[in-house]
Amino acid sequence: MGKFVITLRKNGDPQFVLKATNGRVILASQGYKSKKSCLEGIESVKKNGPLEERFERLVAKNGQPYFNLKASNGQVIGTSEMYSGASAMEKGIESVKKNAADADIEDLTV
Repeated sequence: MGKFVITLRKNGDPQFVLKATNGRVILASQGYKSKKSCLEGIESVKKNGPLEERFERLVAKNGQPYFNLKASNGQVIGTSEMYSGASAMEKGIESVKKNAADADIEDLTV
């Protein structure tokens, strides 16, 4: 099972990452202004992560594929790492779909 890990950015804003069972980061959030907003972001990933239509597949300027997970309102909830190829990115998407809904939350800010 995957897990969400909440940490603080250098400016003190909370953020989260979703880690796969192997500990690899598969999705990272933006910085939030409050812990409450960060937790709401995690709940949005849990809700939207299993849904294929919420994934936006993109290619960076350097040619590497990556994806965004979006909420129903179109707002980006999280962004993946850069992948070596399209099939690796698809595996990352499948990992989010598999891990997000039931992932535990580890809060490293307390």
